[in-house]
Amino acid sequence: MISARKLAVAALVVTAGLAGCGEKEQVIAYQQGKYQGKPDTRPWENEPGASLYTTSKWTKGDKASWEAALRSRNQNQNEYTRAE
Repeated sequence: MISARKLAVAALVVTAGLAGCGEKEQVIAYQQGKYQGKPDTRPWENEPGASLYTTSKWTKGDKASWEAALRSRNQNQNEYTRAE
């Protein structure tokens, strides 16, 4: 008679072998001139940082206020304007 261990090993080998047969192809069908990914939004169309640690605030959709917040942030990181 076949021992339980040999039967379990044989079942495991058969299961692993059959699992490999069910793999689907994972290649993207590229279409010339078509972007396949998620479209990006403009940075000023996002919500301002809701975190407690963000200090820059701008109005969603307003490019000028976003640029002003960016300039302000850059100026705060400028080593030449810091007090000595």
